[in-house]
Amino acid sequence: MIKRILEDIDTAKAKDPAARNRLEIALTYPGVHAIWGHRISHFLWRINLKLIARIHSNLLRSATGIEIHPAAKIGRRFFIDHGMGVVIGATAVVGDDVMIYHDVTLGARGIGSGKRHPTIGNNVVIGAGARVLGDIKVGEGAKISANMVVTKEVPAKTSVDSSEFFVI
Repeated sequence: MIKRILEDIDTAKAKDPAARNRLEIALTYPGVHAIWGHRISHFLWRINLKLIARIHSNLLRSATGIEIHPAAKIGRRFFIDHGMGVVIGATAVVGDDVMIYHDVTLGARGIGSGKRHPTIGNNVVIGAGARVLGDIKVGEGAKISANMVVTKEVPAKTSVDSSEFFVI
């Protein structure tokens, strides 16, 4: 567990040029706090303590401004920079080494049951204000520019900076 905590701190240090040291990151980075808290909520969800998991995740949202549903699956070395307003839905899957900025939504396009949220591949960067909606895949190494609304699959190593991935 200590290795994982240090890995999260080191990820923040590597991805945020403003990060000065491990102690500052551990004490003041809401994105890191949200990930640590999500791991607890996700564990509670998996052992069928769903109400406690939801209460815990709501407390985390109040403390950090970042809402991650306890059922969401989050990979390693995930970094949320300036996390206020981030929302990650219940059936979202986020790969390893993913970085997202503030006000990003990994959301659904409807209220049906089953898989409703995106699957984000490894090494993806999602810019501030982006909306990635529906049961779609964002391929490994893709980059989604700020304020994009993405509702179609994004191939690996693609940069999304126009409306070609937006379909209602």
